[in-house]
Amino acid sequence: MSTGKNSIEKRVDVVIVNWNAGALLRECVDSVIRYGQPLVDQIIVVDNGSTDGSESAVEGLPGTHLIRAHENLGFARACNRGANQATAEYLLFLNPDARLLPDTVRTVCDYMDREDAKSVGICGVRLLNEHGDLHRHCARFPSLRTYLGLAFGLTAVLPRHFPPHFMLEFDHQTSREVDQVMGAFFFVRRELFNALRGFDERFFVYFEEVDFSLRAKRQGWSTYYLAQAAAFHKGGGVSEHVKAHRLFYSLRSRILYAFKHFRRMEAWAVAAVTLLIEPFPRLLRAVLRHSPTEARDTLRGYAMLWRDVPNILRSPAHGG
Repeated sequence: MSTGKNSIEKRVDVVIVNWNAGALLRECVDSVIRYGQPLVDQIIVVDNGSTDGSESAVEGLPGTHLIRAHENLGFARACNRGANQATAEYLLFLNPDARLLPDTVRTVCDYMDREDAKSVGICGVRLLNEHGDLHRHCARFPSLRTYLGLAFGLTAVLPRHFPPHFMLEFDHQTSREVDQVMGAFFFVRRELFNALRGFDERFFVYFEEVDFSLRAKRQGWSTYYLAQAAAFHKGGGVSEHVKAHRLFYSLRSRILYAFKHFRRMEAWAVAAVTLLIEPFPRLLRAVLRHSPTEARDTLRGYAMLWRDVPNILRSPAHGG
């Protein structure tokens, strides 16, 4: 290991996966260049075949390494590809619709260096929107009850028995250990990332950080929400423009997660509820909102899901 102040300070590699993020990508990278020093070494941008030219805006920026995948690898696979180029002690997976704020990285590094944080493998921070509002993003590991409550409306009336996935009751003003933090700002010890062999690439997008966090916990690592640090997160991002596909991938990953981590009968129950019951309350909600666009996106998303059922059942995660 080399010596000297520069080598000691450079402790974080930032991985950003881009897919048609427009101007948001450049704003994200600029924030890392401005506020990540002197701790950030590399900014690794993996472009998943963007067609809007957004990746060209960051090419050649200081400390930035652009990887053009020339196709949409999916989020998990692209993150792994970027992380393969990393050499720093810590990895920060940052969404292109997120931005660092002053002292974000320094505050997280200072916490992770503490003796009482040696078993913390993953760290998240307060996520603020353009109005300064706090996004309550910490979550529980989902279970069968999570999806039964969602499908039958039981979460609203019996939250103690059917708790929601996201910890909406937690005000996010204090620091604490949690099951999972959002992947928009996902700060990981590279030691842990390597031990788990990265994200499970069977999750094209969504649930890859849930799966990673659960596997980390089973290996004795914890996830910590650090309220003393904050970052900006627009939310929605590019997926706002492809809502049917977003629904499809979210539901697909949910079923894959269930077959990977739930007992067999519970996994089949999640699949049945997702495929046969949940479409109807979603469509009813669209009708009550007088939103034909939402109804159309719901139908398109479920049509894609039904067509993909054979592939889901053939996935190695099924029954694994």
